[in-house]
Amino acid sequence: MEPSINKLNKRKMGLLQSNELYQYILDTSVYPREPEPLKELRNATASHPMAFIATAPDAGQFMALVLKLVNAKKTIEIGVFTGYSLLLTALSIPDDGKITAIDVDRQAYELGLPMIRNAGMEQKIDFIESQALPILDKLLQDEENKGSFDFAYVDADRPNFINYHERLMKLVKVGGVVIYDNTLWGGTVALGDPSSVPEGRRPGWQHVIDLNKALAADPRIEISQAPLGDGVTICRRIH
Repeated sequence: MEPSINKLNKRKMGLLQSNELYQYILDTSVYPREPEPLKELRNATASHPMAFIATAPDAGQFMALVLKLVNAKKTIEIGVFTGYSLLLTALSIPDDGKITAIDVDRQAYELGLPMIRNAGMEQKIDFIESQALPILDKLLQDEENKGSFDFAYVDADRPNFINYHERLMKLVKVGGVVIYDNTLWGGTVALGDPSSVPEGRRPGWQHVIDLNKALAADPRIEISQAPLGDGVTICRRIH
């Protein structure tokens, strides 16, 4: 049996234990490096009543680095909202790169569209207003799509995360990367009793826990769960 965290030297625990430290990371490493179009889109999103669901800028910075490390060119995004993660993807892939972006809410996407256009990135994006599963299934009907995507980002519809994963394991190539957002669910994944989970977090709580267990047990991928934003899990397909 592995030792409990209480028995480990506290220095081995994560250091991010204060809002001040998180703000330090943003002010020192994230915001100074954030491209101006992303900054504009983030500021525009701040006025949206659902702004809290946008991709966190520290998680976004990490994702942009991953996109460049894997030389991503053809990507999928499930859950677009106002387009912060979509724009950072477009800025990170080559000029002839393409993003299949899927969301049920085009209205939110249109809030960020002026910034995407001003950055000259709209031509890289195929925005599809739809539930994601039918689109993924349609992509799989074409044999040429299988194993052709370099990268995928999933940030919507927690009940279907596992269903998305099964399809993405066919669409993303071996060596490709899938990132899931919100996999720590506000820290509530560590709570054993659903009644102790804040009411707003309860609907997705079990789905996130089920996803985390499924990813940890999936032999097709290598994973790392990182405490960025609301928690991100990085999956590299190995077969």
